[in-house]
Amino acid sequence: MNDADAAGDGPGRGQFWALYLARFSAGFGLVTLITLLPKYANALDAGGTTIGLFYTGFTVAQTLAVVPLAWAGDRGDKRTVLLGCLGLGVVVYAVFPLVGSTTALIGVRALQGVVATGMGLMTLSLVGELATTETRANHIGKANASRFLASILGGLSAGGLYDYFGGFEEVFALITALFVVTLIAVAAVLAHDETTIPGFPFRDLAVNRRIVTLTSFRAQYAVAVTLVRSWVPIFAGLVAAKGGLGYPAFAVSVVVVSEKFTNMLAQPYTGRLSDRFGRSLFVFAGGGAYGLVALLVPFTPVVGRALSLPGAFPVLGDVSAAFLPLVGCNLLLGVADSFREPASMALFADEGSDGEGVASSFGIRELVWRPGSVVAPVAGGWLMDSLGMDLVFYLGGVAAVSGAVTFVVVLRHFHGAGALREW
Repeated sequence: MNDADAAGDGPGRGQFWALYLARFSAGFGLVTLITLLPKYANALDAGGTTIGLFYTGFTVAQTLAVVPLAWAGDRGDKRTVLLGCLGLGVVVYAVFPLVGSTTALIGVRALQGVVATGMGLMTLSLVGELATTETRANHIGKANASRFLASILGGLSAGGLYDYFGGFEEVFALITALFVVTLIAVAAVLAHDETTIPGFPFRDLAVNRRIVTLTSFRAQYAVAVTLVRSWVPIFAGLVAAKGGLGYPAFAVSVVVVSEKFTNMLAQPYTGRLSDRFGRSLFVFAGGGAYGLVALLVPFTPVVGRALSLPGAFPVLGDVSAAFLPLVGCNLLLGVADSFREPASMALFADEGSDGEGVASSFGIRELVWRPGSVVAPVAGGWLMDSLGMDLVFYLGGVAAVSGAVTFVVVLRHFHGAGALREW
C-alpha cells in the first residue's frame, strides 16, 4: 500500500470502497442484533440477569480480543486478519437463527464481539495506512459515515423485517449474504498489507506522548458519550412517572436516528476540514460542544412549552412539545461529534503509521474507551434512581467539557502553546 493508491485514483479508490463496505457490514450486523435482542429474550424467556449477560459477554469478548487482534494486524497482514474476521462473521450470523438457549446466545454474542472488534480495528488501520497524512481524516470520516448509514438502515429495518417474515431466519440470512459479498469484495480488491511491525508495539505506544495526550481526553469522553447516547432514548421512551417523555417506539427511533444522520452527513466534510486546519483543534471543539449540547437535553420540555411547539405529528402520533427540541439537540450532538471523531481517529492513525503500529494504536484507543463505557451506565442508573434523570445528562455534559479542557492543558504541557493549531 502506498500514497499513490491513497490519492483516490486507480486501484486505491476500489480499496477504500471495499473497506467502506466492510465498515457498513459490521455496523449493519451489530445494530440489527441490538434491535432484535428483546425478541430473543422473549423467545428464550430470559431474565434480567441473563439479558445483562447478553451485553456483558459481548463487551468482555471485545476487550479480550483487542490486543491479540491488533498485534496480529501489525505483526502480519491486516488484510488476512480482516478476511478471517469476515469469515468468522459469516459463520456467526448464520448460526444466530439456530440458537436455542441463553447460554448459546451468550456464546455466539461473544463471538460477534470478536468479529466487531477485529473488523473495526482492521478497517480503520487499513484506511489510515492507505490514506496520505493530508487526506487521512477525510477518508476515516467516509468510513465512519458508512457505519452510521448501516446503523440508520439497520435500526429502522430490523424490526420491520422481523415482523414481516415472522422470525429470525430471513433477517440473518440477509446479514450473512451481506458478509459473504463483503468477503468476496475485500479478497478481490484489497492489496496485501506489506507493513510489518516487529516486537510488541503496545509497549512503546503506551508511553507515546501524543497517545497519552489523546487518552487524557478520550477516557473522560467515553463517560460522556456512553451516558448521553444511552439515556437519550431512555429519556424519550420512559414513562413520565419515571422521568421520561413516554414517546411511542417509532418516535424514539426518530430521535435516536437523528444523531446518526447528521454525524453521517458531516463526517467526511469535517474530516477534510481537520486535515486542513489542524486535528487537535477539532477534537477540542467537538468534544466541548458535545458537552454543552448534552447539558441542554433536560431543558427540552421547558423549551417546547415556551415556544408552544406542536405535540403531535403524522405517523408519530401524540408525543409532546419537547419532541422537536429533543430531536434538535440530538441533531446538534451528531454535528458536534462529527468534528471530534475523524480528527481523533486520524491522530491515532498518524502515530501508528509512523512505524509504531497503526493497529496497536487503534487498539489502545479501544482499550481506553472501555473503563468509561462500563462504569458510566452503572453511574447513570444510580443517578437516575437517586437524584433524577437530569443529573445523568449533567454528568455526561461535564465529562465531555472536562475532557476537552484536560486535553488542551495536557497538549500545551507536552507540545507547546501553539500545538492546538499545529497538531
